Amino acid sequence: MLIDGHGREVNYLRISVTERCNFRCQYCMPEKPFSWVPKENLLSFEELFLFVKVAIDGGVTKIRLTGGEPLLREDLDTFIKMINDYKEGLDLALTTNAFLLPEAAQRLKDAGLKRLNISLDSMKEDVAAKIAGKDVLAKVFEGIDKALEVGLKVKINMVPLKGVNDDEIL
Repeated sequence: MLIDGHGREVNYLRISVTERCNFRCQYCMPEKPFSWVPKENLLSFEELFLFVKVAIDGGVTKIRLTGGEPLLREDLDTFIKMINDYKEGLDLALTTNAFLLPEAAQRLKDAGLKRLNISLDSMKEDVAAKIAGKDVLAKVFEGIDKALEVGLKVKINMVPLKGVNDDEIL
């Protein structure tokens, strides 16, 4: 079992598979000059999997894949399958903005993904576009619908921004 510096058991692993994102949300990645890590410098899924195996063997039972936008790594389902094949029954989840889910949801489910945390910062088209830097809401809703259709569990996350979307907090 992995133990942290305070003597607590660690059973959770969060892996950022890319820093890239297809949105430019005000709170995370606003439009400004910056440079991406070149793709050839990203760890391959085989390299990441070496770390995942050590973590699982050390007692990790929950794995969350994040980014940036993890679905920009088009073969993400291959990585999910590698993890699921190594140890079935893990709580394997993905944090996504759902924009690419209409095309990816079935592949992710088939690979062994269980849950999604979806970032949805507004239910209003104009506000969602203002936050994300482009029109996104219809495609995000399509992604959520597809995820539910294929049987993935969905949790919605929102970042409240004062004066922008704080009137939508339930």
